Amino acid sequence: MPPDGTLPDGWLDPGPFLRGVAWRDGARAVRADPADLARLPWDTRERAALPIGVRLEFTAPGGASEVRIRYRARVPDPADALRDIAHCFSLWHGDRCLRESFTEPAEESVVTLELPPGIGPFTVHPPESQAPVILGLRGVGGTVVPASGRPRWVVHGDSITEGWWSTRPAHSWPATTGRTLGLDTVNLGYAGGARGELPTAQQLARLPADLLTLAFGTNCWSRTPYSAPLMYETVRAFVALVRQGHPDTPLLLLSPVLCPEAESTANILGATLAQLRAAMESATRDLMAEGDRRLTLLPGRELLAARHLADGLHPNDSGHVLIAAAVGDALRTAGFTDLVAGSAA
Repeated sequence: MPPDGTLPDGWLDPGPFLRGVAWRDGARAVRADPADLARLPWDTRERAALPIGVRLEFTAPGGASEVRIRYRARVPDPADALRDIAHCFSLWHGDRCLRESFTEPAEESVVTLELPPGIGPFTVHPPESQAPVILGLRGVGGTVVPASGRPRWVVHGDSITEGWWSTRPAHSWPATTGRTLGLDTVNLGYAGGARGELPTAQQLARLPADLLTLAFGTNCWSRTPYSAPLMYETVRAFVALVRQGHPDTPLLLLSPVLCPEAESTANILGATLAQLRAAMESATRDLMAEGDRRLTLLPGRELLAARHLADGLHPNDSGHVLIAAAVGDALRTAGFTDLVAGSAA
């Protein structure tokens, strides 16, 4: 590759423009360590192959009027359950979505987005469901350059963290909070997963992060049933393993949000979601009392009402907005955003 980062046909290498990247597997951005997949459950490995939260961030100091993005995406077959999800590239500036372009998954294609006057910074959220790979980008009528780096916020959770039932990738609560606080959000939400798997904690420990958030637990009610004592010990073990790589990194733990079906219904081990949530919160408070000064807790039960759930479990867009606001307030109240700003400086 030439020193200026251009590819042979004039396209720019997308690597310096990509944000939200945890690991790479060749050209693909992936969300689990490709050298340590064997220890993870199959459903976590499957979800980790999707580039959830990965985006392009750039400025247009040369007065570019458009940005063109070359991509490759898996072409779904007629039976693919994700076939009808909108394949949409959205352009954002700050907290405003400027425009959207709807395309089709293709072995290779180009999408063009018109840029407004000004240098930005701009963010492009690609579609996620068909695992697109960004092959290159370039400005039209001027240059585009990578945006400045931001403090890196790694968020681990389940399908709610992954953004299920938000109408666009940019509407998920991690994307919204990161945008508001000026963070580089790395979304490690695994739909159906995030059941306190300790290999995941070890991967988090090895991953660079200025700020961490853990938001698991709902799938420990039925998908992989936990008792309350098991949840308590799992949280302690999970945090202890994360702390081996991040002894001083600010860490927020968000306990499960409302799930009406599970709140007072016992699972096969006799635990309701309310009891699992209480065990998780108790473990976190005990760790804080034992001296973890960079750990804080956000209880999730009261953040949402039933009207904020799209299907009785996953938040709708308004629910994602509420979680995002609560997480942002919790990070500010704990002083974590100041700590991150100080470390970045």
